[in-house]
Amino acid sequence: MSEFFDPYNADRPLMMKCSCGRDHTVADHHAEVAADSAAIELRRRSETAEFEAYSNEFIEATLVKALFPHDEVRRRFLRAVGKGTAMAAIASVLPVGTMQAMAQEAGKPGTLEKTNLKIGFIPITCATPLIMAHPLGFYSKQGLNVEVTKTAGWALVRDKMINKEYDASHFLSPMPLAISLGLGSNATPMNVATIQNINGQAITLALKHKDNRDPKNWKGFKFGIPFDYSMHNFLLRYYLAENGLNPDTDVQLRVIPPAEMVANLRAGNIDGFLGPDPFNQRAVFDEVGFIHVLTKDLWNGHPCCAFGTSTEFIQKNPNTFAALYRAVLTSAAMARDPKNRELIAKVIAPTQYLNQPEAVLTQVLTGRFADGLGKIQTVPDRADFDPMPWQSMAVWMLTQMQRWGYIKGDVNYKQIAERVFLITDARKYMKDLGQPFAAGPGYTKHTIMGKPFDAAKPAEYLKSFAISKAA
Repeated sequence: MSEFFDPYNADRPLMMKCSCGRDHTVADHHAEVAADSAAIELRRRSETAEFEAYSNEFIEATLVKALFPHDEVRRRFLRAVGKGTAMAAIASVLPVGTMQAMAQEAGKPGTLEKTNLKIGFIPITCATPLIMAHPLGFYSKQGLNVEVTKTAGWALVRDKMINKEYDASHFLSPMPLAISLGLGSNATPMNVATIQNINGQAITLALKHKDNRDPKNWKGFKFGIPFDYSMHNFLLRYYLAENGLNPDTDVQLRVIPPAEMVANLRAGNIDGFLGPDPFNQRAVFDEVGFIHVLTKDLWNGHPCCAFGTSTEFIQKNPNTFAALYRAVLTSAAMARDPKNRELIAKVIAPTQYLNQPEAVLTQVLTGRFADGLGKIQTVPDRADFDPMPWQSMAVWMLTQMQRWGYIKGDVNYKQIAERVFLITDARKYMKDLGQPFAAGPGYTKHTIMGKPFDAAKPAEYLKSFAISKAA
């Protein structure tokens, strides 16, 4: 019997649907079966004592890392006061106890202020932790009934969050800064709870440009970006400017929803895009583009997307927020482990999530991929899932918003970054610990295209650029 059509079989519908009777194709059926099987295996792994211990330690390490961004300072502190005293001191300033307590209390009456939640996401690999927490049951384990809702574009995500149609959402990491400042919308305080992914983007060019790899020759090119307030926009602008091109006058930047980028590349509407995966790899898969450079080669460890919600939601639903936070961090812990990546690709491939070929997602998540130039590359950290919302990252984003004219006038970088990017409330307790910190909790050093960024000196950094709109 044919796997696809069987016009003389009375038990099968003569439509492009599956013999199981559901309204999908045979290919979709196979994808869903594979996803279900992968989810069962990942769920089994998540229920082992080994993963439970790993997940708890991952969450605690993530929080402690926020307090001690420089490892040598953490070690010096431990040697000075001893493990027992250090643990007690840290427990007094970090929400480790709250996170662990929420795990024990999940589902008990009265624990959570709100249990039915709607969370938005854009179908890209950046949303992996937020998405897979659903089929793996990480939300339900926290007593939450979560509906993860595929959304068409970033402006719609913003509007649904402002209008309270979503309780929380997948964001581009600069978006909560922009929304909080009223850039492009009414000012509504938003917070970044975790970074969903680091790296995981690329500059992809049309195949006709295979022999034109020098950016200095790209004057007149048209590039797609997913949103103005995106790391894609800021990294592409940075890259072009470092190569002597003014992104506002020498090229055209067009906002294009991620799902439409490959079609626009195929149609010749754009010469390339700096976009999220899986669409860089999908352009290679569809033989319409090649990967010019991974963004990890511009800034290794750069943030891309985030998980966040409104300040009002956190204030009104602190226990619910803690449960959400733990569920997403648990999912990030699983996503960070390379041995889970192929199964994760199967889980997020089906229509209700990313609706992409499993082979494309596997290449992105494992880092073994075809580059469109005839080579197979092996880059294990092409995409990763470090959840740390460093406030120094937020300061960098603000410098770029000011550099390109999105923000006018004076900017209190530190105040805005610390208001929007949530690390912990540890800062106010640091004096009591008697420990000097050069950068302080929430801040670390970054290097972008070989140039160090010190979040303590954003004004000086901004003035160092030859190409800029900033006065």
